[in-house]
Amino acid sequence: MFARPRLRLVTVKMPEIYLEGIDELIKIGKYRNRSEVIRVAVRELLRRELWIKEVELS
Repeated sequence: MFARPRLRLVTVKMPEIYLEGIDELIKIGKYRNRSEVIRVAVRELLRRELWIKEVELS
């Protein structure tokens, strides 16, 4: 069984329109809370950006 990673608190400022979109995703049941939405978004960004860099180095 895998241990869950320790979560750290990060404060982020973002435009109101982003928060409205995040809240809509929560309202329709795609995610449980803002933290989950932001974690998924950051994880996908890191996958995409780091994958692109790995391909460029090949």
